[in-house]
Amino acid sequence: MSYLGPDFDPPQPRRSRRGPLTVAVAALVPGALAGWLVWQAVGDDSGDARQQARGTAPSAAGSAEAPSTDDGKETSPSPSAPAAATPLKGKVVVIDPGHNPGNFQHTAEINRKVDIGTNSKECDTTGTATNAGYPEAQFTLDVARRLRTILQQQGATVKFTQDGDRSWGPCIDERAEIGNAAHADAAVSIHADGAGAGRRGFHVILPGPVHDGAADTRPIVAPSRELGERIAGDFARETGTAPSNYIGDGTGLDVRTDLGGLNLSTVPKVFIECGNMRDSKDAALLTSGAWRQRAAHGISEGIVSFLRG
Repeated sequence: MSYLGPDFDPPQPRRSRRGPLTVAVAALVPGALAGWLVWQAVGDDSGDARQQARGTAPSAAGSAEAPSTDDGKETSPSPSAPAAATPLKGKVVVIDPGHNPGNFQHTAEINRKVDIGTNSKECDTTGTATNAGYPEAQFTLDVARRLRTILQQQGATVKFTQDGDRSWGPCIDERAEIGNAAHADAAVSIHADGAGAGRRGFHVILPGPVHDGAADTRPIVAPSRELGERIAGDFARETGTAPSNYIGDGTGLDVRTDLGGLNLSTVPKVFIECGNMRDSKDAALLTSGAWRQRAAHGISEGIVSFLRG
C-alpha cells in the first residue's frame, strides 16, 4: 500500500510590504538590515512549513490513506463505491455454542430430564475439557463468535442459542426451539469431543429419521445431510485436519437419532465435533486461536455453499 503525502512546493518569496521602512533602516543602520533579512528569510520558510503542517497546502486533501478491510484490501471512501458482496442477505443462521461455561455451577438445573421425542435426556452437560483444563464450553463459544463475524460480513442474520449471557443452559430442547422459532435456513451446533487419547480428527453429526412423540426429523434429514457434507469438506480443507479416525469410517460423518438438539429440530441442522480435546495433538490445535479462526472459516464456507445451493 502506498502513502501519498503532501506535495511540498519550494517556498515562494513574499512581496515585501515594508519597502519604505526597509530603505530608511538601510540608510540609518546598515548592520540591522542584514540581520532583518536573515530573520525574514527564516520566518518565510517557517511560515511555509507551518502552512503545510496545518494541511493548507494544495495537496493536503488528497493525502489521506484509503481505509482498509480486515483482509488488507483497500476500499474506496467514495459514496459511489459498490456495496460489499452479501451472498447471504436474507438468510438466517442459528449457531449453538455447545454447553455453557456456567453449567458446572448449576448441576441440579442441567441434570433435570427433558423430552427429546424418542426418550428423555438431561437438560445439558458441562461438556469436556483438555487435560490441561481448557473447557469445551469456552472453545465452542470462541469459535461461534468468530463464525458469527464471518457470516454477518456476508449478509446473514445470525442468532445464538447462548452467548455467555446467561448463567446456565439453555436445555437441549430449548436450543432446538430457538432455531425453529427463527425459521433458520441452517443451524449448526459446535462441539469438541472427549474421547480417549489417540483418537483424533473431526466429525459432523447428522440427524437420522425420527418420528416419535414431539420429534419428526423426516423433512430435515436430506437437507441436513447436504449441509453436513459441505461443512465436512470445507472444514477439512480450511483447517488441514483429517476426518475422525474413530467415528464415521473416514467420512467425517455420523448419523444419530439420540440427540435432542437434532430430534426436535424442524430446520436443517448438524453438530460438528471439531476435534478430540483429550488427545494431546488435537488439543494443541483446539487451544490455538489461529486454528480456531480457520475452523470458523471452514464451517462458514460449508454454510455458505449450502445456502447458495
